[in-house]
Amino acid sequence: MFYANRLLLRLKFTISSQMKHGIFAICAGAASLAAFAPMAYAGSVLQPGATIGVPAGAPLPGGLYFIDTSSYGQRTSTVMGQNVNLSSLVLATPVYFDDTRLQFIFLQPSVFNNYTNNSANNVFFLNSTLLAGQLAHTFGNGFGASYMAGLRVGVGAPQAFQLSSFEQRFAVSYTADGWDLTADLINGDFGSNTRYPDWLNLDLTATKTFGQFELGAVAFGSTDLNSPSRSYLRQRQFAVGGLFGVKFDRFKVQAMVTRDVVEAHYPGYDTRGWIRLYAPIYLDQPAAASEPAIAAKY
Repeated sequence: MFYANRLLLRLKFTISSQMKHGIFAICAGAASLAAFAPMAYAGSVLQPGATIGVPAGAPLPGGLYFIDTSSYGQRTSTVMGQNVNLSSLVLATPVYFDDTRLQFIFLQPSVFNNYTNNSANNVFFLNSTLLAGQLAHTFGNGFGASYMAGLRVGVGAPQAFQLSSFEQRFAVSYTADGWDLTADLINGDFGSNTRYPDWLNLDLTATKTFGQFELGAVAFGSTDLNSPSRSYLRQRQFAVGGLFGVKFDRFKVQAMVTRDVVEAHYPGYDTRGWIRLYAPIYLDQPAAASEPAIAAKY
């Protein structure tokens, strides 16, 4: 009987030890998988394509402008559609020297994630606010270039970018004879962090104005520049589309449709509809004779 009890105790200890080792192995394996699983999608802080259709390299006529760009799109491998709204105030100051205008930009993005299979998961949130200054220069004969530098202020919403970052843009435009040929290169830098990647966007515009109507093509690309951690999968995409615009006196409306032709590490290809409203709040009167006559482009 004594030996039988000892045998039972030894058997219980052996089984208990194996169970503990097994549980530890399972937990270690799960932790290992979590460490090497892909991180949540990050991508550019600025909506890729945000400046398509905009002659971003040309100085604005002096004044204060409200510009609102709204887009809705859905990727092929997800049940979530996403509306991104970019509301901005642009102040083209009276400071105009050597054919260069000083401008200030306030941009407030908002996002609505719309789940087509379960509306209970729908969520609206504000994303990082942009505060920026810009120098826009005209070279004459329709050619212009601009440089913008600003701070993105991180916000607290769980779905938003919660760290602040530095953003800069360099744009060149040709706006003579009703053309808008623009390339806008945009960079975001988070500095040293292990949460979000730095990124680079390129927005391209080629449109022609016929009276009050504007027609043409747009395209944009975006790419992550680094991986904040070993598990992060760097995203990139390139999309093309068309633009139609109408000018009503001092106001202007643009509509666009774009479609990804290349993508990596996104949940499928994005098809997106866009609408933009230009609304001058006030314009400096009279405009200086030396200023570029590009008001029709905005």
